Formats: sequence, C-alpha cells, structure tokens
Amino acid sequence: MCGITGWVSFDSDLTRQHATIDAMTETMACRGPDGSGTYVRTHAALGHRRLAIIDLPGGTQPMTVGTPDGDIAMVYSGETYNFTELRAELRTLGHTFRTDSDTEVVLHGYLQWGDAVVDHLNGMYAFAIWDGRDDKLVMIRDRMGIKPFYYYPTRDGVLFGSEPKAILANPLAPKVVDADGLRELFAMTKAPGWSLWKDMEEVRPGTIVTVDRTGLRTRTYWKLDAVAHTDDQSTTVDRVRELMTDIVDRQLISDVPRCVLLSGGLDSSAVTGLAAARLARDGEQLRTFSVDFLHQEETFTPDEMRDTPDSPFVREVAEKVRSAHHDVMLDPADLTDPAVRRAVIRARDIPAGLGDMDTSLYLLFKAIRAQSTVALSGESADEVFGGYRWFHDETAVNADTFPWLAFRTAQTGDSRFDVFNADLRDRLNIPAYIDAQYRAAVAEVDQLPDASPVEQRMRTICHLHLTRFVRMLLDRKDRASMAVGLEVRVPFCDHRLVEYVYNTPWSMKTFDGREKSLLRHATKHVLPQSVAERVKSPYPSTQDPGYAAALQQQVKEVLSDGDDRLFELVDRSYVHSAAEVDPTTMPGDVRNSLDRVLDLHHWLDMYDPQLQL
Repeated sequence: MCGITGWVSFDSDLTRQHATIDAMTETMACRGPDGSGTYVRTHAALGHRRLAIIDLPGGTQPMTVGTPDGDIAMVYSGETYNFTELRAELRTLGHTFRTDSDTEVVLHGYLQWGDAVVDHLNGMYAFAIWDGRDDKLVMIRDRMGIKPFYYYPTRDGVLFGSEPKAILANPLAPKVVDADGLRELFAMTKAPGWSLWKDMEEVRPGTIVTVDRTGLRTRTYWKLDAVAHTDDQSTTVDRVRELMTDIVDRQLISDVPRCVLLSGGLDSSAVTGLAAARLARDGEQLRTFSVDFLHQEETFTPDEMRDTPDSPFVREVAEKVRSAHHDVMLDPADLTDPAVRRAVIRARDIPAGLGDMDTSLYLLFKAIRAQSTVALSGESADEVFGGYRWFHDETAVNADTFPWLAFRTAQTGDSRFDVFNADLRDRLNIPAYIDAQYRAAVAEVDQLPDASPVEQRMRTICHLHLTRFVRMLLDRKDRASMAVGLEVRVPFCDHRLVEYVYNTPWSMKTFDGREKSLLRHATKHVLPQSVAERVKSPYPSTQDPGYAAALQQQVKEVLSDGDDRLFELVDRSYVHSAAEVDPTTMPGDVRNSLDRVLDLHHWLDMYDPQLQL
C-alpha cells in the first residue's frame, strides 16, 4: 500500500522540475511512511511513497525494467492477492524476478500482456506505468474502486495522484471549486469520475486511462453484467462459503502484523471467524479491534438505525475465536478535538460533514496502527448481499430516487440542505442534480429479459449500491486509514464474489426471510448464534449529548469570528438557532448540520479554495 503521483508533459523538460515532483510526492508521506522515490525523465516524472507490506527490502519504487526500445517505469499502490500464481505463470513465459514483491509481478505482467494485465489481477490497486517505448502513460484502477486515483489533464499532458492533494501541489492545478463540485459534495450520489476540484477527475473503477501525444483515452475493462444464475440455493451457499474462505486466506498474506476490524455485526464477524480459523492452522492468534464510546453500552438508546449496542456481540465473537481483542474507547473530547477534525479533512481533501463517524474511524485506525499495519474489514458486505434496512423498506425500494436518500428523508425529513443559505440552494438546485444522477445511474443497469419486475428492480437497487454508494464508503475508509499508514483490505470487494452474488436472484439473497441470507448461512459455522441472528447495525455513532454541546460551543466561536467566506455557503441565522438547541434533545439532522459547518470552516481555512459559484 502506497501513495503515487506523477506528471507527464510532452512539451516540457521535466528534468528541471525535480522540486515540484518532490513536493507532489511528499504530500503522500502519510500513505507511505517507509520509503520515497522518484523517476524523472524528459517528459515523465513519477513519485512514490511506500508502505512496506510484502517483501520489505525488495519492493522499492518507482520500479523499472529496461528494454531495447526504452524504459518501462511503474508506481503502484495496493495489493495483488494472486501475485504468487502470476509470478509462476510469468516464469514459464520466460520472465525472471529480482524481488518477492507483487509490484514486480504486475510490472512484468504489463511487459507480457500490455494493459490486458488487468484481466489477470485479483486485488485492490491503482498504478501508473510510463512506457518509454511509445512515450505513453497508462493509468489503471481496480474493479471496485478500492484504491483512490485522480488525474488532471493539462495543455500538454496530465498530472495524477492517489489523492487530490498530490495534484494540487503542482502549480498547474489551481484550487478551484465550482458549483458542480459542491452539488455532488452535498448530494451524496457519487457521480462517476467526480472530484470536488474543478477539472480534476477520478480514474473510474475498472477503467484504464492512456495518455500520449495524441491525447487522453479511456477504456472500461470491467463492469457488472447481468448473467443468469443457474446454481440452486444449497450450491449457492456452498459457493459463497468457498469464495469467502479463499478470499480471506489470500488477504491475510502479509510480511507485517495483521488484524481484523470487529464491530460485532455479521459482516466483520464472518471475516473474523474465517481469519481466526486460518491463522489457527498456522499456530497464530488473530488480533481484533473495535471502537466504542465511553458509557455508551450502559446508556444505549435504540434509534431508527441501531437496535442494540455493539459491545456485547464483539465480546462474544472475540471469546469464540479466542482473538487478542482491543477496544478503542473514545469520549466527546476525543471526537470534537479540532486538530482531529482537521486531520480528517486533510486526509480526505473535502469537508465531508460526517462528524463523529469520520473522527472516530480516524482515531480507531490511529490506535490500530500502533500494533498492526494491515487490517481486514467487513466493509461492502451490505452492498453485495443487500443488508441495509432500505433494501427491505418498500417505500425506499420503490422511490424514484436513490434508496439511501429516500430512506433518510422518510426517517428524518428533507431538511439536510437547510443549513445552506437560500441563494446557494437556488443556484445549486441539488434536487434536480440528484434526479439527473439517478436517471443516469439507472440507465447503466443491464437486465435479464425474463426477470420479474421485482427481480429487475432489486437488481437495479443492488447495482446502485455497488457502483455508487459503496464507493463513498471505500474512499472514506481508504483515506482515514492511509492517513495513519494503515492498510485496510476489504474481502467483500473481491470481484469474483461481487459478480457471483450480484447475479443471484433477490429471492435467494433473502431466502430465510432475513437480510444477507447467503452470507449468514455460508459463514454461520464460524459465528456465535447471537451474531448470526443479529439485525443489521451500521457503524456506531456517539449518543453522548456532550458531543453536540461541544459542537455548539465551537460553532459559537466561529459565529463570533464573523467568517465571511463560510457564510457565503451557510445560513448564519440557521447556525445561530442550531447553536442554541438543547443538546440533550438535539435532532440528528441539526447535529449533522453543525458538523457540516465546522468541516466547511476548517476546510476553507486549510485549503483556501477559489469558489466559482
């Protein structure tokens, strides 16, 4: 796992730009604290920061291979889980290797197959290859978008980086945010290719972007296709079990300490059980970590999303698998520390407005990094298997919009844009933007012609989650973890599992009348009964009114400072009113708005963007 960046300029001599490429590379230091390197030639400059996971002494980058027609150089971020088999295959084709790293295997795969190397990879990755034989740059991102990857076209080439901050370190990329950037930031539809920053784009998941003297071209190498599912229920459960076992086994490969993120829910507990069983065969004990809030277990109150606290279930799983378990306990002072908020904003480059769910995740990862370098997560199981409550809510399923937005509106009302001033709301017209994004997303879904209307609708719902919703969560997890130099792996994003489960009928995904039937039955052999039967509970959020009170105090300080730039975006009177609400009875949407205000305040101060609204 690493941070990558680079610059291609066909009309310039980049050997005179060492300082700039060094500055771009340095922005990725958190992603790669173990090493730094650059490759600079006349028209191409690549930068790399390394987090050493596999072959600690041998995986230094940028990595190059010389050919009679020119060098091929690569910077790579991520992990290729099938690199051992690929290396063996490439050896039979005449390739020799100097290291034991997966990076060298991918580079030689490109030598053998060109950009079709992607068809051979199982993993999470974002990498760029400068092919000196043809003077072209090839940028490739994994199928599910687990690893972030951005680029910024220039007059004579391109800038790229794992994160926007790497690109923004180059003077050619001004820090400009326009109305389109803000629309998506506030709408939460995850428009394909979106970046908050004007003219900057993501390399889309499952996509190859090639840049040469003729311009920039993209090619999609993977997408979700509709395929008839022919396995019966029993065979399908067995296949999911086989896939999950193989995936977890592969993703435990590491030369550094590993652990699992354990929430006590079905998803993370399944990964925990499978990982513990695998390590036990080697005589190893699994480490597990969870996050919780002081006194939350004893004072927990059920809400519209969470019926039970996590802690009792976490303890049951840890006891069953005999893991070395660690609880990371947080209080409002931890969660509302402005320094932590700024660290999260710096990690994500955007004012996400997710409040304690962002800061607690960052603090959890920071605590884990003191003991482990690799963590497996249960992220994405709900998108793959249909676990969220709105998958099973008739109103949300049949709403003519994204189901997660419909569910939220039904639960809390349509007040989440009230914090913005009226003029901005009118200019952005976010409801129209959301509607346009929804129409575009639905149009991408392939359907089986003989499927029932219910099956067609549920395929659409699943597609929306696997191509939109999950990408927001993957980006959040990657940024928070890599900000502290922790690699988080996501077994449920293995493309083999995603393809297989996506094409199982909805009736089979819910064959026992519950959510995630296939996962529950495929992994119940490693789960406590209570966890196997537990109702979906999302990532925890503090219920301590002290959190809301601390937000109010900080917002009052912002109000007293008279931050004019902030109030170009948010409604001052709304903020005044929210700062006076009783924190013990504060509605969730009001608390969320306070978090949004503080995020915007700090983001404007840290990035000083030019707003073109």
